[in-house]
Amino acid sequence: MTTVATATDLAVPADPFEATAVVEVLAGTAWAPLCDLALLVPGRGVAALLPDGRQAAVFRDHLGRVHAVANRDPFTGAYVLSRGLLGSTPDGRIYVASPLLKQRFDLLTGECLDDDSVRIDVHTTRVTPA
Repeated sequence: MTTVATATDLAVPADPFEATAVVEVLAGTAWAPLCDLALLVPGRGVAALLPDGRQAAVFRDHLGRVHAVANRDPFTGAYVLSRGLLGSTPDGRIYVASPLLKQRFDLLTGECLDDDSVRIDVHTTRVTPA
């Protein structure tokens, strides 16, 4: 399992399940581990390497749900979406705003909320006990 995180991304889990839970991504027809759930601070992202070599930006939203999307910003080509800020629209859509040009991407659909002709990949995730 390869994960990129800084020391400030680490959290002390209050829930024993969270301390041992693993975030997995559906890679083809098999599940692959991405990172420990305890590494995901709500509202902050981490970058993870997928089994096929692509990068994913992994987030935990304020409701505790885990999302994984492509880490590459399609507007600049930089692998920075994991450093973006999470937010939500008035109708409740959770998004990540690119730290570079601030375009917003829906974490459930990958749709760019600022340019409907652009979309990023969304990866199916699950959380399992270690």
